[in-house]
Amino acid sequence: MANNMREIKLRIKSVNQMRQITKAMKLISASKLKKARAQLEETLPYFNKVRETIADILAHSGDVESKYFDIRDTRLGSKKAYIVITGDKGLAGGYNSNIKKLAEHAVGEDKENALLLIAGNSGRSYFIKKNYNVHTEFDYAVQNPTVFRAREIADIILDLYNKKQVDEVYIIFTQMLSAISQEPKVLKLLPLEIGALRDDVNADDIKIDEQIKYEPSPSVVLDVLIPKYIKGIMYGAFVEAFTSEQNARMTAMDSATKNADEMLQKLNLYKNRARQAAITQEISEIVGGAAALK
Repeated sequence: MANNMREIKLRIKSVNQMRQITKAMKLISASKLKKARAQLEETLPYFNKVRETIADILAHSGDVESKYFDIRDTRLGSKKAYIVITGDKGLAGGYNSNIKKLAEHAVGEDKENALLLIAGNSGRSYFIKKNYNVHTEFDYAVQNPTVFRAREIADIILDLYNKKQVDEVYIIFTQMLSAISQEPKVLKLLPLEIGALRDDVNADDIKIDEQIKYEPSPSVVLDVLIPKYIKGIMYGAFVEAFTSEQNARMTAMDSATKNADEMLQKLNLYKNRARQAAITQEISEIVGGAAALK
């Protein structure tokens, strides 16, 4: 009985320690989540304005040409690149596994030719182990996303695209739909879809006889704006992924803390029962000893 009581007490101690860790991780994730969302809201208006300007140029300039609208998927042997944003660590529920599954599904049978640019240690080690074509020099952490880092990554992507080393670029990340809902998403980054950009301009706001001139030409202006737009998408995707990871970890740690509370209740009940059994046994031995003396 003594050994049983000792084991229960040790178990209670270990569960209490785990509960303290999970509760602390939940609070840390909540703090990071709030900071990241505020950071995104501060910079989002600028990138939205860039997108609106691009859409406005397309709406008023007719059939404008740009290398970023170059559709190359009809060419044989076209090569695709996938930017996959995973977490640097686990303990975030199904966050990492869901994004890995989506990336595998997106690549499909093009495993040998598709180029993967992995951000996050979890996905990087996973896809290297699975023998995917991982860009070894693309090694970026996903903690604390910044505009500077987004610009660096955008420059790498644009360089690969402009040198025609890749024909299509997709980004795979987790989008935070609400405080309790997040969804892995595949977004086509390059070449840009002209139709989708034009849809950003409300047709009711466009006058047929309205003439807007962009100097020196719409194509040149687009070549300046589109890299900024790509940078904005990269930054937004990294912040969305980071907030989704923190939200997933916060939810997982909250669930773990609740499970720890339930385990502690059961263990305390077992401890009380064992103590009562030990007391009952001692009383029985005393009564038995007293009866034997008579």
